[in-house]
Amino acid sequence: MINPMLAPELTHALTTKISSGTNLQSVDNNADISFKGTIGSYYITPVSIQGDDKASKNRLTISIKVVCVNKNDKKMSFEQTFSRFRDYDSGLSLSDVEEALMKQINEELVEDIFNKAFVNW
Repeated sequence: MINPMLAPELTHALTTKISSGTNLQSVDNNADISFKGTIGSYYITPVSIQGDDKASKNRLTISIKVVCVNKNDKKMSFEQTFSRFRDYDSGLSLSDVEEALMKQINEELVEDIFNKAFVNW
């Protein structure tokens, strides 16, 4: 199940990053650059399997498919899936750590998307 706060928090973080990192302003229509994102995955997997076949860590992975259209420079347009993860102690429940993990993953995803769109590394 995807956390319902993921999409709005990711959208807000990307909008803030673009506003502070470029001279672009947010507009409702006729934007020079537009972004569309779809959450592709949001899942937990066990990692660091011990000798007793129990995981000492779990991994939260979030992937988002982004379509960026740059009207002024079509070569800078892209469609790409970005994915990041964070591990946490398997003794903790996801609800105990989800907010902090999601914030860390969102920061990395926003940085990746921003770099692809504006720095293009």
